[in-house]
Amino acid sequence: MEAKSIYKQFYTKLIIATSLFIITLSFIFYSYTKRTVYENIQKSMLLDAKNIHKSSIAEYTKSQKFQALQSRNTTIDLINNINLKDYKFYIYEKGNNYFIKLLYPFDMKNRKFIEIKRNINFERELLYSIIFKNLFILAIPGFILMLLYSLAVSRSLLKPILQINKKLSNMDENSLTKIDKKDLPIEFHSLANSINSLTNRIETYVKFKKELFIGAAHELKTPLAVMKLKNEVTLRKQRDTEKYEETLKLTIKQIDDMNIMISSILDIGRAEGAQFEQTTELDLVEYMKKKANDYRMLSAQKNIIITFFSNVNFFNTSMQVTLFNQILQNFVQNAIKFTPDNKSISIRLKKTKEKIIITVLDEGIGINEDIDLFAPFKRVGTQSGVGLGLFLAKNAADALRAKISIKNRKDGKSGCIAKLILNNPSNKKEI
Repeated sequence: MEAKSIYKQFYTKLIIATSLFIITLSFIFYSYTKRTVYENIQKSMLLDAKNIHKSSIAEYTKSQKFQALQSRNTTIDLINNINLKDYKFYIYEKGNNYFIKLLYPFDMKNRKFIEIKRNINFERELLYSIIFKNLFILAIPGFILMLLYSLAVSRSLLKPILQINKKLSNMDENSLTKIDKKDLPIEFHSLANSINSLTNRIETYVKFKKELFIGAAHELKTPLAVMKLKNEVTLRKQRDTEKYEETLKLTIKQIDDMNIMISSILDIGRAEGAQFEQTTELDLVEYMKKKANDYRMLSAQKNIIITFFSNVNFFNTSMQVTLFNQILQNFVQNAIKFTPDNKSISIRLKKTKEKIIITVLDEGIGINEDIDLFAPFKRVGTQSGVGLGLFLAKNAADALRAKISIKNRKDGKSGCIAKLILNNPSNKKEI
């Protein structure tokens, strides 16, 4: 199928529409002018008939005579046996001549009517030759102007699309630039915002992927180097059994750490696959209650109390559960990891008209807000970990078209507030 040009389609349709408008307007103007001219003629004939009736009826009653009149364009006569109850006009053609005829009641008792016939060749010629022809002659330059205007308007209206298209066609992962809305019509701002948002996501994704590959190589290379060096040193000479055991334990620990890292990297691949997961209908309040109970088993080791609050008792929604669970689980696990013993963690769900806001508030050590914690291999404090959890959570949030953030508490206490903001579809039900 041949590709169609939106530019050609636009100006073609504009030309056709404008042409039909000019033609229709011309016929309307011609019909209106014709009707006006004919109505004026008929009014004049009717007035003449009334005057003739008024001036001739008395004399006709006495002498029973009616004087017929004839001029170059008009004939007046009295005719009999006409079966009409009122006056009536006729427009007809006879021998290439056009006439308007009026029958006006003169003596209704004897069925006599005044007949006035008027030749309207001149008026018709005036309509056709002067008005109708000149109207279409004037329409030709109008059509040309309309054609030029259509081409100009098409180019003007399509300029923003061409500008966006050119911008996008020149983009790749190494040159991602935002679309400037300054020169765009307001109708294109929403499109530009969507493209800029997508560009930001791609830019962040590419940046984090590069950091992930570099970080993974570095994180794997370091324990391998340590194991290699320790084993080489151990094998240089005969040693006690305890030294060999120490080396083997170090090797096992490094292998365990690498396994954890590799598992986290595999989780990233699974998370990307989870983006294509089908949505599941669930009661979000009930689901989060169950998850909070599960997390209490983890927090019991540190005697940390986990509480759950919601401003609605029941909330049915459709969601990609795997992605949502990755975010919630990471929030809570980090809160447990960085919260001291005998403290508390609060999980909250707040439903508003447009948003679903989920927060996890802890009493931990807080964060350095100058660090991008969502980048791969970013760690907080001295706690063990690969540093990929929040990176996974950010990817999951992007897939859910949600916003994710971690800030320090502002209520004077130490700790963080991890927040997930989801869009609230309009068809959800709550109690």
